[in-house]
Amino acid sequence: MKQLIFGAGLLMQLAGGGLFAQEPVTAYMQTPWTKKVDRRQPLNEYPRPALVREQWQNLNGSWQYAVTAKGSGMPGTWDGTILVPFPLESRLSGVQKRIRKTQVLWYQKNLSLNRPPAGKRTLLHIGAADWETTVFVNGQQVTQHRGGYTPITADITDALKNGSNRITVSVWDPTDEGEQARGKQVLKPGGIYYTSATGIWQTVWLETVASTFIKSYTTVSDIEQSRVTIQPEVANLQPGDRFALSVLKKGRLLFKKEFDATGPLAVKIPSPELWSPDNPHLYDFKLRILRGHQTIDQATGYFGMRTVAVRKDEKGVNRIFLNNKPLFMYGPLDQGFWPDGIYTAPTDEALASDVKRMKEMGFNMVRKHVKVEPSRWYYHCDKIGLIVWQDMPSGYGEIVPVKDHDHSIQGDWLDKKYKDVERSAGSEADFREEWQSIIKTLGNHPGILVWVPFNESWGQFKTNEILNWTKELDPTRIVDGPSGWIDRGGGELRDYHLYGDRIDKTFPAENARALVIGEFGGLGYVDAAHAMKKDAWSYSNFKTQGALSEAYRKLIDKIRDLKEKGFSAAVYTQLTDVETEVNGIITYDRFVLKMKAGELKSLHQVLYK
Repeated sequence: MKQLIFGAGLLMQLAGGGLFAQEPVTAYMQTPWTKKVDRRQPLNEYPRPALVREQWQNLNGSWQYAVTAKGSGMPGTWDGTILVPFPLESRLSGVQKRIRKTQVLWYQKNLSLNRPPAGKRTLLHIGAADWETTVFVNGQQVTQHRGGYTPITADITDALKNGSNRITVSVWDPTDEGEQARGKQVLKPGGIYYTSATGIWQTVWLETVASTFIKSYTTVSDIEQSRVTIQPEVANLQPGDRFALSVLKKGRLLFKKEFDATGPLAVKIPSPELWSPDNPHLYDFKLRILRGHQTIDQATGYFGMRTVAVRKDEKGVNRIFLNNKPLFMYGPLDQGFWPDGIYTAPTDEALASDVKRMKEMGFNMVRKHVKVEPSRWYYHCDKIGLIVWQDMPSGYGEIVPVKDHDHSIQGDWLDKKYKDVERSAGSEADFREEWQSIIKTLGNHPGILVWVPFNESWGQFKTNEILNWTKELDPTRIVDGPSGWIDRGGGELRDYHLYGDRIDKTFPAENARALVIGEFGGLGYVDAAHAMKKDAWSYSNFKTQGALSEAYRKLIDKIRDLKEKGFSAAVYTQLTDVETEVNGIITYDRFVLKMKAGELKSLHQVLYK
């Protein structure tokens, strides 16, 4: 085995069919769930709770892996095993190494699987893999996908054989050396940027469907007309096929009817029980495709009856209205990083724990910051009653240099000084394809009320065009203007980031948009026994938990005053510490709450009155 020493000081080896680097990742802390991971089949819950079928098979667990030079083809040998679906860099993956854009990560798994019977198809799903993913079955390419935050589905039926089958997956990820959406992932973590997450990071699973099957659906609730409209998307629909729809409330049948498969399915919901943070009521439904008297395919799902809009209150102030009533939305910024799994929570219990804690602390909203979660996270939010503001994960090319960030309160000054990023045609196409897919994939979760296409000028381009396009993609939700800056006057929200004394400024009213605070706070406290880095930082640091709690109380008083002056929402930075950043209410390892949940809940109630 030949060893080569490169300038970066990395050990390089010729093995596995190509040149690869083994750069260790040291970022790791144990969480309460690290040792609870089922290493035979982790995260074995049904991965898509908004569209459920009975016949499925989880493929998480031990796979072979290799790292090769980009362009060198499939590896001839394998470097070891990796625990899917944990990213390569994570401790839970069993590898905990970082690779570069000149390399490709490969996975392989052999499984015993027969071809489905006539009239059936086998689908392979990967919840998400970062970034460019190619899937092979028995050496035959079945799909290629670009995007690190959207699901991958391939019909693998024709590539299967009875008995032993080989699934091979390659993933290439340039991280911060590319233009693609990547959120806060970087190769050299520090400050507000964190460890990268390469490769498969959400559940891999198989599903057996009919040749005609329900691919997805959209729901639109109309509380004025007491009606919900469900629009199924069906593969291979045949002339004469019909739909049979049953709607249930708490297990009791409300509605059952057959429809021609020519348009949306409109259903009257008598005296609808509306979804809200205080009453997160969900209706269940079963949808079947009928051909003659035979059920070809069936799946179950759920929806919530609710509506959200920006309109004027009785004083003529623009506010966010939920179900025709003004509602102040308050919650934390949630970055969705884990010290043992990086982008992937160790267990579903862990994933749900963050959601439950936010509710226990009296938050009614969360901003999912430049990351997309697995479908189960949104399901937990839907069920518990937590409103979600969903960001598009950023790609970089920041408009505003750091030296000018202090002027962010002077929106007009920044807006006039800086132009939007000029992205390449390929980068724009990738952005649009992934954002559209995110909106479509997550659109059935009633808890999502706000889309946030841009954050603080990161990768911001064609601003108002993208905001308008987002509203066209989903007219049922609110579209945030750029969260923070650069503001171009578009969107339905004028979104300020108000750290430090910026929160004491005066803010002009908007003619049509509602005023919101997309980020504020950043109160830091280091619990040395539960901090990943000794050189951790925060926007403002406090030596005791008592001092932290008092500073937070004063901030809530200021938020209450801003609410009275016309603001409709505020997002506190942040839910948890993340690696080098200790602005969290909860330590990064999830063991310690720096402020008591009950006291926070009592404090927050003043914002909702």
